[in-house]
Amino acid sequence: MDFPDDADGDALRRHHEIGSDLSRPMTIDFTVDVPTDEAGRAVAQAAAGVGYRVEVVYDAGEEAGDDEQEDTGSWTCYCTRDMIASYEAVVAAQEELDRLSAPYGGSCDGWGSFGNAASR
Repeated sequence: MDFPDDADGDALRRHHEIGSDLSRPMTIDFTVDVPTDEAGRAVAQAAAGVGYRVEVVYDAGEEAGDDEQEDTGSWTCYCTRDMIASYEAVVAAQEELDRLSAPYGGSCDGWGSFGNAASR
């Protein structure tokens, strides 16, 4: 497999190396960073409208000490799709999620998958 030398290409190479069949669909979770729960819900609604399964999650981050009052947590909208994991398709999905989330202050922050090696 010949992929560009970037994070997406590296991830696809790893999937190929562990035995995933990149010509068959696999479940891919795209992460979209959003500033608030409300923004996450808006992004989730937009992404669901174009076929993603969605979930908005708050990660509380590290426990703040007694003298720390700042909230270090973050909101993420997980956008999941079963798809062929071609380089072009993965990049296009991230661009699509960037466009959908930008009006709400969000941006796509990558993707992950367990691949499909076990289901072969």
